[in-house]
Amino acid sequence: MKSWWRKAPAAANDERLVAEAGGADRALRRLEWTVIRRLDGLLQGDYRTLMRGTGLDLADLREYQHNDDVRHIDWNVTARLQTPHVRVFTEDREMSAWFVLDLSRSVDFGSGQRAKREISAGFVGVLARLLTRHGNRVGALVYGTDLEAVIPPRSGRRHVLHLLHAMERRADRFEAAPTQKGMTRLADLLKSAGMLMPRRSTVFVVSDFLSEPGWERPLGQLVQRHEVIAVRLFDPLELDLPDLGLVPLRDAETGEQLWVDTHDAGFRKRFARLAAEREATLRASLARAGVDALELSTSDDLVEAIVRFADMRKRRTRIGISGVKAVAA
Repeated sequence: MKSWWRKAPAAANDERLVAEAGGADRALRRLEWTVIRRLDGLLQGDYRTLMRGTGLDLADLREYQHNDDVRHIDWNVTARLQTPHVRVFTEDREMSAWFVLDLSRSVDFGSGQRAKREISAGFVGVLARLLTRHGNRVGALVYGTDLEAVIPPRSGRRHVLHLLHAMERRADRFEAAPTQKGMTRLADLLKSAGMLMPRRSTVFVVSDFLSEPGWERPLGQLVQRHEVIAVRLFDPLELDLPDLGLVPLRDAETGEQLWVDTHDAGFRKRFARLAAEREATLRASLARAGVDALELSTSDDLVEAIVRFADMRKRRTRIGISGVKAVAA
């Protein structure tokens, strides 16, 4: 497993870094011009709705709500009022965010102009740049066939380049080895995240969640300590097959291939039914874990998706504030 646990390069080495991460630098520049500039106007300074900080200063108390952190329950007030209440803390100005990146073979899939891997890189580049330029720190865990890199939280544009370059190199290694052994073990990645993140942070789990079973429990354990947001990548063709006649389908992770007749209406209906069941199961698992979810399609506009997610987070924050006012009244 590789890591960036070394001193950040001095300013004199910036030119060398850009040369090494040329593709990442071009991608980040493109995102800054086409996405981040649009978000600056749309979010209007509300970038903090994308992640909430933690603090030590007690601000108020409010009644416990579903998905609240049980560690914030004030047991003395709960015993006195006979209703569970939680402490509300003043947020820190500087926050740490981690990207838990599933870059297994299945994220290379894309039926249109973009693959899930490109959507993942775009989301990470935009969020990391938005957060680091306001003084917050971002880090990442990179998973391919196993945990391959740990990038500790730092701030600054140069650090975002390190992160994007690590994702780019992972893609290059997959081109050299077109298949992987076995399915993705998302549970292993989430367990590693729990062990490697020493302080409470906002954690973005960026994955298509096509994995061996068993990831739900380590995700729930991660939620107990951190604020976790699931960024679920998908392609429309994974949900509904069009009538394309006889086509080959290959499992991106195992390499297994078979021919299917998509002209068969019965087959397409069974495929759509199984895909819908998988979708329902995934959403239910994330809801049980108390995880906010942002669904990113390869056909989505990244700006609209992030603004939609920020609006959802803002509504959640307003609900929390309303709860505080009700207790105070």
